[in-house]
Amino acid sequence: MIRLGYHGSPLVAQRLAARSTQDVELIEYDVADPFQALRARDLDVMVVRFGIDEPDLQTGEIVGYDARAAVVSSAHPLATRITVSIEDVAAYDAFQCPGTFPQEVWDLVVPSETPMGQPIRRVHQVSSVQEMLKLVAATNAVHISLVSLMSIAPSGIRVIPIDDLDPAPILLAWRRGDLPAHAEVFLKEVSGE
Repeated sequence: MIRLGYHGSPLVAQRLAARSTQDVELIEYDVADPFQALRARDLDVMVVRFGIDEPDLQTGEIVGYDARAAVVSSAHPLATRITVSIEDVAAYDAFQCPGTFPQEVWDLVVPSETPMGQPIRRVHQVSSVQEMLKLVAATNAVHISLVSLMSIAPSGIRVIPIDDLDPAPILLAWRRGDLPAHAEVFLKEVSGE
């Protein structure tokens, strides 16, 4: 049984699991302390985006992409749009890096400024997807995130593609030098080797 960690939406993890002949248990990990479960050996492999730079962990090749999106309330001024620009999104308050999530990765998820130099105000602090969704539902905050969140967005929340940010590369991570044999088979199956 492969214990596959994911954050937020299970959609990407489900798609990866479908590529494998192995039995896969999906386990949500904590975005505020993302590597704790992997380091504690509660996970064999975890889904990450953009890559990581952790000395005790390693990643494989890119196994897919997740398009970028703005998560907003259905009452938000951008909510009626089919797509948005990151320049449009910069007019609204965004979210700070949660917990021990790597700042260098957060800077890729939620850039500090747009390509045209507009600052993105990262002011809201939350420690879970549920807290983020509550705050988004009650305010004009925007969470710069991923289209896969559509699969878990409750009513009253819109997930709108951002058309001028590159999609996030999806990779799998594991403990350096400590990959169980069954997890190695899983990695080969999902990466197409």
